[in-house]
Amino acid sequence: MISQPLNYIHKFSEFFEPALLADLEAKSMLMEVKSGDTMLNIGQTIRAVPLLVSGAVKVSRINDEGQELLLYYVKEGESCAMTFNCCMLAQNSVIKATAEEDSVLVCIPVGLMEEWMVKYASWKRYVMTTILSRFTEMIKCIDEVAFKKMDERLIGYLKEKSKITGSSVLNLTHQQIGDELGTNRVVISRLLKKLENDNKLLIYNKQIKLLKDL
Repeated sequence: MISQPLNYIHKFSEFFEPALLADLEAKSMLMEVKSGDTMLNIGQTIRAVPLLVSGAVKVSRINDEGQELLLYYVKEGESCAMTFNCCMLAQNSVIKATAEEDSVLVCIPVGLMEEWMVKYASWKRYVMTTILSRFTEMIKCIDEVAFKKMDERLIGYLKEKSKITGSSVLNLTHQQIGDELGTNRVVISRLLKKLENDNKLLIYNKQIKLLKDL
């Protein structure tokens, strides 16, 4: 929890009506997480609905063998559709949420979820828009796994990482990339080396610098 509250309400003024903004400020709690922190695990009870004030959060699925598949990123002003679904159905989490960078979140008690769906049209619209948007992203994820070659997926992944972090220099290991794309480190290393030979990027120790031609 953050001891000095931030002026975060303006982040959501384009989404929520004034009465909801006042309720949000009065009844929510701010939480700060560091890059790499696991915020939610599969099977965990969800006690609060998170809205992202700043930073970025990675949402992924983990299979029985511990392999990870990236589903989507949550960015400023957004929330997690899978969390909404679990809250409305009173189910435990089916995803893992990890802070992609230092982040600040507004945490809304789960008990307010259903009340606000009835009370505030802007909240209902925000929830439904979020669910639709994430559903579209997951369809895109399935399409990429099913129809795209790994080199195309890798390039898309690196570009999205750069967009999320706002930097062309990515602090990533080949193993991390392989884990998130559902493949092994050897495949990623081979593809990255080819991209480097094609002057698309530069490979450093635990860093990758994207070049303009990528």
